[in-house]
Amino acid sequence: MEEFEVDASRVAEWVPPKSRNAHKRMNGTVCVIGGSRLYHGAPFLCASGAMRSGVDLVYIAVPASISVPIRALSPDFIVVPLPDARLTRGNVSKLATWVRAVDCYAVGPGLGPQRPADLASCVNRLKGGAKLVLDADILRPEVLVPVKGTSSVVTPHSGEFERLFGEKLPGDLSERASLAAKKAREWGVIVLLKGPTDVITDGSRTALNNNHSPAMTVGGTGDVLTGVTAGLLARGMQPFEAACSAAYINGAAGKLAAEELGLHIVASDVANRIANAMKRFDSLS
Repeated sequence: MEEFEVDASRVAEWVPPKSRNAHKRMNGTVCVIGGSRLYHGAPFLCASGAMRSGVDLVYIAVPASISVPIRALSPDFIVVPLPDARLTRGNVSKLATWVRAVDCYAVGPGLGPQRPADLASCVNRLKGGAKLVLDADILRPEVLVPVKGTSSVVTPHSGEFERLFGEKLPGDLSERASLAAKKAREWGVIVLLKGPTDVITDGSRTALNNNHSPAMTVGGTGDVLTGVTAGLLARGMQPFEAACSAAYINGAAGKLAAEELGLHIVASDVANRIANAMKRFDSLS
């Protein structure tokens, strides 16, 4: 198995250039699905990460009860109010009708507790038409069957990994990477296991990312990472390379925030510096 550490030179090779003759939608569209009465910030932070990754349009699909405050946070996003508070089959069907030609869905940030069958139905409905990044509350065992073999990206922390795959992670980094690779291979997904050292694997290749700041333990930085991953996928990157690049870029943005603000950053500080972190990888074709 190939194993390496993600660095700037690899990311520079992977991030695609933008066309001088591009028009709206050519650089990708993302739809973030998440949010709940308690968690309104998570989908917004995820959308912020996606938008700063260089896509042209970002939709945020959230329960109608929180759609107005999210809309008020920024004019940069298209907010889609969902009629049901939960991620029901009806909600997902309506969303697929309302929001067309999406390149990548980022599903999970801030969803809160859901019926497992509805989560599986959501993945099954969305997987055919776009790439998928799954995070947070959608990372349940029930989604593994519909997501199997799709090369979708799952972005768990250690607790979510254990909940999703039903196996406890060892403390040793090498053993953690080995188990993550085994699960990625078994289910045909890309695993981005967040931690002091991020482990990214497709089952045959494993990358380690140490480019981040200790200040990034603050809540919400993982939501930003999910958004950046979705954005890079929407821009046409392959899933493994997109996940590796997103982990590196998100960490670089966190380091920039910590250099300026010290160990007192919040997740929006990271989101607001994604563009700065990506500037070195900009190119035109």
